[in-house]
Amino acid sequence: MNRPDSKQPPSLSEKAFWFVINAIERKMFSENFIVSNLSPYDVIYRDRIMSVRHYLPLEEDEIQVGDEIIAVNKTQHRVPLVLVPPLAATSMIFDLLPQRSIVRFFLAKGFDVYLIDWGEVTADHSDISLETYVLDWMPAALKQVRKVSGQDDVSIFAYCMGGLLTLMYAAASQDPHIKNIVTVASPVDMHQGGVAGRVLSLTYRPAQIISQVLNFSLMDLPSRYLHIPGWVSSTVFKLTNPLGSVISYWELLVNMWDREYIKTHQTMKQWFDDMVDYPGETIKGMVVHMGINNTMAKGRMRMGEGHAEFIKIDASILAFAGDSDKLVSKRAARKVLDIVASQDKQFCVVPGGHAGVFAGSKSSENAWAISADWLAERSS
Repeated sequence: MNRPDSKQPPSLSEKAFWFVINAIERKMFSENFIVSNLSPYDVIYRDRIMSVRHYLPLEEDEIQVGDEIIAVNKTQHRVPLVLVPPLAATSMIFDLLPQRSIVRFFLAKGFDVYLIDWGEVTADHSDISLETYVLDWMPAALKQVRKVSGQDDVSIFAYCMGGLLTLMYAAASQDPHIKNIVTVASPVDMHQGGVAGRVLSLTYRPAQIISQVLNFSLMDLPSRYLHIPGWVSSTVFKLTNPLGSVISYWELLVNMWDREYIKTHQTMKQWFDDMVDYPGETIKGMVVHMGINNTMAKGRMRMGEGHAEFIKIDASILAFAGDSDKLVSKRAARKVLDIVASQDKQFCVVPGGHAGVFAGSKSSENAWAISADWLAERSS
């Protein structure tokens, strides 16, 4: 029996047959349906679990992105583009599906694309701190990008926490060659994040009093006690839309006969199921400096032996928020425009929740397309 063909709708008996075959394969060999991280690349740098990828140019003349066929621009922009993931999700989210790949999209738009892969965190990496990412790994990664590309100027496209790390690096290093920064759903103002933001805001004053009276801070705790497993992040993320998980599973059952549908479902499921651990030392910095004290929103943040001064950032800034994002509010994402010195800065609200705004089925028509046009004008 032939597999279902889009040109000829399958009969009910064919659907039943492939439902059984696909269900068995999904149960026994679920990895067969994972189609992320397929774009070829060279690893140009490594340091412990962190690595830097340089994606190879597309060989095709045109590619499919979503429902659209786009021509591949063979003329490359001068300024290379560096993709920066968040800490909770793996780098697969930038190369999620062949037709929903940020990597392939930007390659087709004529960008020289690199990616910083933070790696798989385990309990043995509890010593990794915000300073490790910002003061050690970011400058080392960008140094190698500049060496390989032959360009000093770089543009950065970052998602969620990746955007915050990028801003911290730019503020702490005052790197004059960070030309453009795009942040997608990056919560600069942690106290504007819905219920969680209100809790953090209410915690600020009591935490200050307790710290002064007892001469104790969360920063004094051993980092191994604060290590957060990836499944915790996965659970929190799913709880923002519990009904969505039920609907997603029902839709999978209805479409179990369709192999392409299963590939999309399983690959997206891997994103939400296989989130990365947060190192304990990083959690300390995030909770105290970024969460309770909300120092990013105030424009100055302790970083190692010095401070990150966000008012010293003058790169062109494009910030996005999702209109239905339950994790990062519009006000939290927009705050970046208030703390930087940049004259060229823009804020956009586009359709989607926290995941959808970045890699949803319509994101290529919104955040990606807007970013590509905006970056192209500033990458000559």
